[in-house]
Amino acid sequence: MFKKYRVVVTAIALLMMTTAPAFCQAQAPPGNMPVSISVYDRTRADAWQWFAAPPESETYGYVESLLRVGIAQRVHRVDWSLELAQPSVLGLPNDAISPVSAQGQLGLGGTYYAANSNSHPAAAFLKQGFVRYHFNNGSDNDSAVRLGRFEFVEGQEMQPKNSAINWLQTNRIAHRLVGNFGFSNAQRSFDGIDAHYSSRSWDVTAMVGRADQGVVNMNGNPELNVDIQYLAFTQSALKQHVLWRVFGLGYHDGRTGITKTDNRALAVRATDHRNIRVGTYGGDFLATVPAGQGQFDFLFWGAIQNGSWGVLSHSANAVAVEGGYQPTKTARSPWLRGGWFRGSGDSNTTDGKHNTFFQVLPTPRIYARIPFYNLMNNTDEFMQVNEKPFSKLALRADLQWLQLTSNSDLWYQGGGAFDNKVFGYTGRPGNRSSSFASVADISADWQATKSVGLNFYYAHAWGKTVVRKIYPVDPNAQYGYVELVYRWGTNQRKTQN
Repeated sequence: MFKKYRVVVTAIALLMMTTAPAFCQAQAPPGNMPVSISVYDRTRADAWQWFAAPPESETYGYVESLLRVGIAQRVHRVDWSLELAQPSVLGLPNDAISPVSAQGQLGLGGTYYAANSNSHPAAAFLKQGFVRYHFNNGSDNDSAVRLGRFEFVEGQEMQPKNSAINWLQTNRIAHRLVGNFGFSNAQRSFDGIDAHYSSRSWDVTAMVGRADQGVVNMNGNPELNVDIQYLAFTQSALKQHVLWRVFGLGYHDGRTGITKTDNRALAVRATDHRNIRVGTYGGDFLATVPAGQGQFDFLFWGAIQNGSWGVLSHSANAVAVEGGYQPTKTARSPWLRGGWFRGSGDSNTTDGKHNTFFQVLPTPRIYARIPFYNLMNNTDEFMQVNEKPFSKLALRADLQWLQLTSNSDLWYQGGGAFDNKVFGYTGRPGNRSSSFASVADISADWQATKSVGLNFYYAHAWGKTVVRKIYPVDPNAQYGYVELVYRWGTNQRKTQN
């Protein structure tokens, strides 16, 4: 339970008073069709109890709303799409930022407030606007090239028909390095070009783009001096019981006027005005194996990095190994899973090297459902259970045990560049400790009708030594939300949170 019930009451009241909106994407139907219209409206009431940092407020509630309205059309081999977004946040706390630098912003309420010039923000901007040419008109092979502003998610290049493989790809592979940050209120788009060359069993995807502002800054119109290049080959095999991918990702950050976030002293980082150039190379493998009354699943994901981090040379790595078992021939089918992840950290601040795994431009909330950490300098052991007691209701519960990979590095938070004035990742000192936190969370997603969904989430984090040294008064945190989602249109697409 939260420290003060009034936070929940306030959040729910704000939700009821707000007819606020959230995502849609108008996707052009095949063939020659009239213009289609689609609407996505998301309203979320959030309640936070961050790790205590008196006299600042760590317990508060606020409401986010996001409206996305799109139009699209398909004419022969060409389709086009335009989409506007209107995000706003109501009831943000003005006292959830600690003057103690290590304590910083006390949850996402403080982050939203700081990112929008200490105000309660609302804005409207062009979320997507592109033209796409299809090489195989009317074919099952979706080979196409797209130019303009669009959302891009790596790791989700194919649509597997195997439901377990599809879930694993969407929830445990995609968004690790590049995503639309769909959980945030302004989200992320790219200006650029991408292309797919596909058959029924394989896909080649290439993309070059510049990141746009957004995420927690409500004005998503401006481009950032940040660009990526991506190339991947994905293949499905063994009657879709196996899906594997190899990829390469280039990242360049030319925002030389801002201070980088790493474990060097602030005075040293402030003089480093060189660009960041990081290459990431890796792959993943998913498989399901029938066994008796159910099936086992296996997942592997790994990546290595090289390049330059300002004046430092960059070399890092990350790996994830997961597995599970799900009954498939019984009325109830709880899916039990567990796994281990390790993202490298930096153990030496003076050797001219940067060894912290860099998560690039991800959707971090998928892998850190209570958003107080990410995959950088992080070692994560977890257990998970998924259940669908009814076709329209999905339940999930997770237990996680978190460590800092290097106790000489930082506790990192964030999801990459979203503004030309701040770096996009924050870091708090590890203080020579590795014991970080334990987390338990639950969620329930109910698709009440084709157009209306109701989602619930609650998490509790028990801070360990790393957290206790920064927040000694109360090293525990809680976060929860209730979310109403409405979709309308000829072609509705579910967004990833």
